[in-house]
Amino acid sequence: MASRRWDILSLVPLASIVALVALVGALVWIVSRSDADRAETKLATDALWVEQTLRFQMSVNEDMLVRLALEAAGGTGIQTLQARARVHIAANPEMLYARWYDAEGKLIAAVPAGADGAHDRLVQGILEAGAQTARPVYGAVTDGTVPMALRVASPEGGALVAGISLRVMLDRHIPWWIAEQYGVRLAYADGMTGSVLAERARRPFADGAPRHAISFDPPLAGTLLQIIAYDRPATFGSAAIMAAIIALAAFAVLSLLALQRNTQHRRRAEDRLRAEMAFRRSMEESLTVGLRAKDHAGKVLYVNAAFCRLVGMPAADLVGRSPPMPYWAPEAIEETLARQQALATGPVEPQSFESRFRRADGSEIDVQVYEAPLIDAMGRHHGWMGSVIDITEAKRAARLARAQEDSLARTGRLVTLGEMASTLAHELNQPLGAIASYAAGGINLIDAGRAEPGLMRGALEKLAAQARRAGLIIRRIQDFVKKREPRLVPLDLAEVAADAMGLMQAEARERKVRLVLDPGADGLDPVMADRILIEQVLVNLIRNGIEAMTEGPRHGDAMTLRITPEPGMLRLDVIDEGPGIPAALEPYLYDPFTSTKSQGMGMGLNICRSIAEMLHGNLSHTAAPGGGTVFTLKLPTTLPEGTAPAEGPAPPESTTLPEGEPI
Repeated sequence: MASRRWDILSLVPLASIVALVALVGALVWIVSRSDADRAETKLATDALWVEQTLRFQMSVNEDMLVRLALEAAGGTGIQTLQARARVHIAANPEMLYARWYDAEGKLIAAVPAGADGAHDRLVQGILEAGAQTARPVYGAVTDGTVPMALRVASPEGGALVAGISLRVMLDRHIPWWIAEQYGVRLAYADGMTGSVLAERARRPFADGAPRHAISFDPPLAGTLLQIIAYDRPATFGSAAIMAAIIALAAFAVLSLLALQRNTQHRRRAEDRLRAEMAFRRSMEESLTVGLRAKDHAGKVLYVNAAFCRLVGMPAADLVGRSPPMPYWAPEAIEETLARQQALATGPVEPQSFESRFRRADGSEIDVQVYEAPLIDAMGRHHGWMGSVIDITEAKRAARLARAQEDSLARTGRLVTLGEMASTLAHELNQPLGAIASYAAGGINLIDAGRAEPGLMRGALEKLAAQARRAGLIIRRIQDFVKKREPRLVPLDLAEVAADAMGLMQAEARERKVRLVLDPGADGLDPVMADRILIEQVLVNLIRNGIEAMTEGPRHGDAMTLRITPEPGMLRLDVIDEGPGIPAALEPYLYDPFTSTKSQGMGMGLNICRSIAEMLHGNLSHTAAPGGGTVFTLKLPTTLPEGTAPAEGPAPPESTTLPEGEPI
C-alpha cells in the first residue's frame, strides 16, 4: 500500500511538468503569431513610407525640370538655366545631368557639359508629338538611370532632358533606420531575370524573408517598389523556445527518474561507505602502531585503540584535550611544549623524534614519534598526524648490546693482558727484586753497625722509588682492565700514545723492535675520547705490528706512531715495517674471528674498529710505502651535535715513567 501511494505521488510532479509545458507552448504560439502580425503591419507601413518618400523626390525633380522648361519658354538665357540646373544637381545628386535640344533635336547645352546621343529616340518622340505636356515623359531605364524629357513651349521649340539615377536616389533618400531593417528594390513587375533596376541592400536576403511590393507606375511604367526584410520571421526563435521548453520538460522527467535511481545508488553507496569505514576502522584498531591526530594548537582530534593501549587511557579522555597532555612525562613537558610550538611555526614537512610518555599506571615508556602533515581533500594543512611506536624494549636491547660491547672490549683487554702476562711479570720482578736487594742491604748495614743515616737514607729512597715503580705498573694494569663507562673528555693524543707505547715497550725490546713517536706540530687540539679505550686500540695495533715484524720478513726495525691534524680531527698512523697483509685477507680483516696469526682469536681488530666508531671516529688501513702496513685511527676534536661531554672526576693523569726508567 505504501509503495502504491509513493507511485501516485511520484506522478504529481510529472503531471505538473506536462501542464506547464502545454501552457507555456500556447503562450509562445500566441506571442509568435502576434509578433508576426505586427511585423507584417510594420513592413507594409514602412513600404508606404518609402514609396511616398521616393515619389516625393521624383516629383521634386519633375518640378525642377518643368520650371526650367517654362523659364526657357519665357526667354531666360541658357547660361542662367544652366546655373539653376547646377544648383539643383548639387542639392539633389540623383539628377545626373540636364540637356537642352533645339527643334531639330540637336544638343544646345548640357550640365555638366558633354555631348550625348543616348536619348535621341526619347527627344525625337517628344518633338514629333508636338503637344505640350504638363509632366515629363520617362524613357527606358539604362544602367540604373532613367531619363525624363519635357517639350519646351517656345517659338523656337525644342526639348529638355534630365537623367535620374535610381541607385543614388535610393541611397540618398532612404533613411538609415529603414536600410538597417530592409532592402529596397525597384524592379519590373514581370519578374524576369535582369528586371531589377536599382537596389539598396547591405547584406543578402534570407530565403522566405517577408517582403512587400507597391506599384511604382507612375512615374515608372511597369515597375514595382519592393521592400524585403533581411531575416525570416522569428518562427525559428519560437520553435527554439518550444523545443527548449520540451527539452527542459523531458530533462525534468528524466531528472525525476535519475533522482530515483540516484537515491537507490546513494543508499547502496552509503551502505558500501559504512562497510568501508567499518573495514578501515577495523584496520586502524588492529594496528600495533599508535595513531594520534592533532590540530595546529595541539588539541587531539583522533586516537586509535593502539594509542589508547600505549598510554593506558580511554579515547574519551584524550580526544578534545589540549596541551599539556596527561601522558607527557613531567620532566619532558617543557621540551614537548617547545616541540609543539616548533611544529606550529616551522616548515610543513615530516619530522621524527624520541620522547617519553607516562602511562596511567605511573610507568614510563620511551616512544619514537613520526609527525606528518595532516592535509585535507582541498590541500589545506589542518594539523599533524603522529605515528607513535613503543621503543622501550628496543632501547633496553640497545643498552644490553652496548653493555655486551663494553664487556667484549674488556674481555679483549684481558686477553691482551694475558698475552702480556709474562712480560709484565718480568717487569714487576725487576722493581720487586731491587726492593728486596735494598731491604737486605739495609738490614746487613744495621747488623754490621754501619747504619749511617746518609747511607741508609739513600738506600731507602731507592727502595721507595722501586716501590712506586711497581705500584705504577699495577695501577696502569688495573686501569686497562677494569670495567667502566666510556668517558668522552679532551685528551692529548700524543700523551695517550706515549702511555700505550710504555705498556708495549718491554715486548718491543724483547722482539728487537724500536718504538718511535712522532707527535707532529706543537699545540694540536685535544681529541674528545675515552683514555682507556684509546689505549686499548693503540696497544692492540702496536702489538699486532710487533708480532707481524717478528713473524714475517721485515723491512726495518722501527714502528712509528705519527700524529697529523685534519679538519675537525686528529689522525694517528701506526706504521710497521712487517710483511704486510695478504690481499685475500683484506676484505675480511675487520670481521670477527679473522686473524693472520695461527694462535690468534681474530677479535682484536673487530673490537678496535667498534671502539673507534663508538668514539665517533674510524679505523682503516693501507699498505705502507716500501713494505708493511699503516693502520690509521681518526678521532674528532669536537663532540658531535647532541653528545654531552663526560662529567664527574677527571681521568687519571698520565702514567708515563720518567725518561731513563725502563719498564
